[in-house]
Formats: sequence, structure tokens, C-alpha cells
Amino acid sequence: MASVIFLIVAYFLTKQYFGVRPLSLRSPSNYGIGGAPESASLKSMGSVSSLPLPSDNYAPTTTTDRMVVQESNLSLVVKDVRESSDKVIEHAKSIGGYMVSSSLSQPEEAPYAYVVLRIPADKLKATVDYFRSLSLKVSSENLLGTDVTDQYTDLNAHLETLNQTKSKFEEILRKAIEVQDILTVQREMISLQSQIDSIKGQQLYLEKTAQLAKISLHLSTDEFSLPYAPSGKFRPAVIFKQAVRSMVSLLRWLAKVLIWVGVFSVLWIPALLVVRYSKKRKKTS
Repeated sequence: MASVIFLIVAYFLTKQYFGVRPLSLRSPSNYGIGGAPESASLKSMGSVSSLPLPSDNYAPTTTTDRMVVQESNLSLVVKDVRESSDKVIEHAKSIGGYMVSSSLSQPEEAPYAYVVLRIPADKLKATVDYFRSLSLKVSSENLLGTDVTDQYTDLNAHLETLNQTKSKFEEILRKAIEVQDILTVQREMISLQSQIDSIKGQQLYLEKTAQLAKISLHLSTDEFSLPYAPSGKFRPAVIFKQAVRSMVSLLRWLAKVLIWVGVFSVLWIPALLVVRYSKKRKKTS
């Protein structure tokens, strides 16, 4: 009985701390471009779903007017996390940008802030220089540029094909007489329009993303709190903080274990008493 109770407690502790969850499977649906269901085909024309789909491997283009999506990541050691966070947000607003998200954690230990901004792409370099000036030390910095010109050109070509196909369906609709033919053509045209709207939305997203660069800022007073490892220097104060945090985490874990054991005491204490009583009875007999 004691072994069974121990296994039950171990199971619940494992489920609590290691997150044992059942896996779920989802069957994929048959969708066309832009999430619209594929329509039935006409006898006079091929189905809309037979149109060429945009590929992830875009053909290279030689145009000089490139569309580049820029993204920068900065990890800064600052004197005051909250003040620095407010300054970077205000600066982004002053140059025509905006804040995407902002969070502040561990204010009582080593304050850490994560701020995501969108700013005009042509002001990225000056903005990064200003953010550097607010820091005591730049722990890490990187700039990533993604060229989406080929992707945009491929979408534009596919959009032209869809518009031409839609024009042909419009001609068929003007000549159609039977109700069934009219309904079939209209169904195909609705599917085409859905795909056209989806591609236009993708193009608009690429245009806006290229116009506004993304900056992700990690701010902290403790370099070890940043997501990038600092240089290997002996820093007793930081090591002491890490040791205290580890001890607090261990104590919290032990407290949780004691709570679980206490809750399940209604099961294992009676079982233990039954086992002791049985042993005493055997000795007496």
C-alpha cells in the first residue's frame, strides 16, 4: 500500500513539474491560395485550384530598386531600466514610429525590460546610435536585413494571372444562360476574388514591413540578466545574486513538494498506520 501511494504522489509531481500533456493531431484541410476553399471546376475552363501557386523559392530579379525588411536586436546595460524604457518609447514616437510591446520584470532583484519598436527604416541607424548613448554598455548588437523583392515580384506576377482569369470568367458570365452555369461561374469568381484579396494583403504587408524597421531592445542593470552571455569576468556581486536566486528557487520547489505531500497525507498516513498495525499484530500473534 505504501508503494502504491508513493507511485501516485510521484506521478502527480511529475505531471506538475515536467508538464506531461497528451499530444493532439489535427487533420489538414484542403485549402487554396489565401485560405479559401478550392472550388469546383468548369468544363470549359480549368479549376481555379489549377492555377500556379506562389513558391517559397522565388526567382532572382535584377532590379536595382530592392525591398528590404530590416530588423535590429540590442542588449543594453543601463543605469535605470524604467527610465531608459520610457526614453526609447518616446523617441520612437517622436520620429514617426510606435511601440509594439513592452514588459518589465523582476523589479525587486535585477530589473529587466523587453521593448519592441517599429520606426521608419530610413531612420534606423540614427535611432540605434541614440539607443547606444543611453546605455552604460552594449552587451550585444545585430542587424538583420531580409530582401523580399523577389517574393513581391512573384506575388505581383501571380496577381496578374488571377486578374486575367477573372476577366475570362466575366466574359463567360455575360454569355451564360442556364442557371447552373451562372452559379458555377459566380462560385469560381468568388474564389478568385478571395485569392486576389489575399495576395494584395500580402503585398501590402511586405510594403509596410519594409517601410518600418523593427527594433527589439533588451534592457537590464545586470549583464547576466540579458539574453546574451557577457565576457567571462569574475564578478562576486553578480555571482552572489545568482546563488541567492538559485537558493530561493530551490526553497520554493521544496515548499511545493511539502504541500503536495501534506495534501496527500490523507492517503499515505492511514496506509502507513494500517501497515504498522498489521506488523504489530503479526508480532503479537
